[in-house]
Amino acid sequence: MEKFNAKGVSIGLGAGLTWAIDTILIGYALSSTTFLKFSDIVLAAPLLSTFLHDSFSSLWMMLLMAVRGELGESFRKLKTKSGWWVVLAATLGGPVGMTFYVLSVQKIGASFTASISSIFPAVGALFAFLILRDKLSLKNWVGLLTSIGFTIALSYSGNLITGTSVSIGFIFIIFCIFGWGMESVISAYGMKDDEVSPLQALFIRQLTSAVIFAVIIIPIFVGHSLTVQVASTKTFWFIGLIAMFGTLSYVFYYQAIKLIGPVRAMSLNISYVAFAIFLDVLFLHGDFSLKNIVFAVFIMAGAVLTVVVDKKEPELSSRVA
Repeated sequence: MEKFNAKGVSIGLGAGLTWAIDTILIGYALSSTTFLKFSDIVLAAPLLSTFLHDSFSSLWMMLLMAVRGELGESFRKLKTKSGWWVVLAATLGGPVGMTFYVLSVQKIGASFTASISSIFPAVGALFAFLILRDKLSLKNWVGLLTSIGFTIALSYSGNLITGTSVSIGFIFIIFCIFGWGMESVISAYGMKDDEVSPLQALFIRQLTSAVIFAVIIIPIFVGHSLTVQVASTKTFWFIGLIAMFGTLSYVFYYQAIKLIGPVRAMSLNISYVAFAIFLDVLFLHGDFSLKNIVFAVFIMAGAVLTVVVDKKEPELSSRVA
């Protein structure tokens, strides 16, 4: 017999839906004249938008925790062992994962980077087994690999050339995959004893990412003079609005990690690829493609199959205690 953690599954799908909205909107922001004028500066637009997105997100989380009366407690959790595990997860998922993702796009292009990086849930599944003893059944693996396979097929285009640039690009994407795969696993480990709640963990995550981008990534690769230029435009505030959807997606994602484990949360999270296709066709008058719709359906079906759990299987909390 099989069961669903209905709450965890719905929250995980909510993470995918809101991240799809975030992705679509950030695409509009990057195509604005504000960022197009930086097109001759390598990495400027994607790194700046990521920095501003996570900075606004940390602000929204700060306001949320203040309203909940947990802001002071959230800062204190930074000093705990669990808090430091979340800081490590944040560093791997945000600055490390995103920076190497952007560097890989520069070297091997967006299509190859997007398709190859989509295997990160499988890498996360391996580390979840090694670190958390979080096992997947055969049907779960079929679902996970189905989602990943159709995501790769949907993202892939063109022919990969050979050369030094490509080799370096593959090295960059390996670091990206490692960072994204480990973020969920380490976050789950940090939240396993309930010392840090999912919301507190997310607050720490976004604050850590924003600080590292501000102090290290942006000064090295871009320079804060461009940040000041963007801050004087309407696009700056548009990114602040977009970050609300991104923050809500992360809220769902971190709650799903706690409820159904990192692997299943990652599988549901990559459903954003399918959601983005549906939203584009339904609301943005995007071109209808039967192939893309079919691929999207398989991505969603694989994500759902990944979260089917045998009744005899113990809950996550007992597996990582």
